[in-house]
Amino acid sequence: MADTATRADAPGKAPKPAKRKRTLRRRIIRAGKSLTRRLASYQAAQSRVPDAPFVDKELFPFLQELEERWEEIAAEARAVVKLRDHIPNIQDISPDQANIATASNWKTFFLYGFGTPLGHNSVQAPVTTEILSRVPGIQTAFFSILAPGYHIPAHTGITKAVLRVHLGLIIPREREKCRIRVGDQIKAWQEGKLFVLDDTYEHEVWNDTEDERVILLFDFDRPMRFGGRLVSKLFLQLMKLTAFYQEPKKNLRDAEGRFAAAAQRANENMEKLADL
Repeated sequence: MADTATRADAPGKAPKPAKRKRTLRRRIIRAGKSLTRRLASYQAAQSRVPDAPFVDKELFPFLQELEERWEEIAAEARAVVKLRDHIPNIQDISPDQANIATASNWKTFFLYGFGTPLGHNSVQAPVTTEILSRVPGIQTAFFSILAPGYHIPAHTGITKAVLRVHLGLIIPREREKCRIRVGDQIKAWQEGKLFVLDDTYEHEVWNDTEDERVILLFDFDRPMRFGGRLVSKLFLQLMKLTAFYQEPKKNLRDAEGRFAAAAQRANENMEKLADL
């Protein structure tokens, strides 16, 4: 009996249920990737906008307000970034991102998660949240904070059901050294300017500067014909049944509560200092 217990508790020997869970997760991820690759060609054929690494922003008039009011959005981002130690790393929200994010090099402050605004976080950026509410089919939105000198390795997104927007807010002085490659095209961010991309194309990011980079990143539904919309909706509903959705949803809720508490403490400290 003692030998059996020792073997079961031996360091590095994961319990069988945990190993089965990891194996099942890997299989689900592989199956999901296979399904999304098959769907991608159909979604591309159903798309009402070009299937390209970068898509002309002029095709989406509702994005104009974000550029017109970018300074208000940037001001809210700066206020949030002051509490960067309490902003979660992307892999803390979505463990599946651990292969492209390390330590505290890529932080994310979410305002929308899976089509729903995050109540506590929205209080920290009310103007940004209000503007985003007018984006048709908004799915996910967050302030993306990239550390100096960090490189996000090449990777691909999940589905062509959405398009992604990057709005430059706080950009390094040597902005040409802070850039993204999507497919075979490279763009550098610029304060107050946005671009639209399809993240199912392989992409990677470099911040080869000594400054932090902050952008507003969000996804919205790709304009598609009826068949494409129906298939994409069913796919997203299916995704919501998996750990890929459920785990980040819980992590977002927990992180939101921790940040709200930190923000409240910071406000109380400021009030105490004002009373001195």
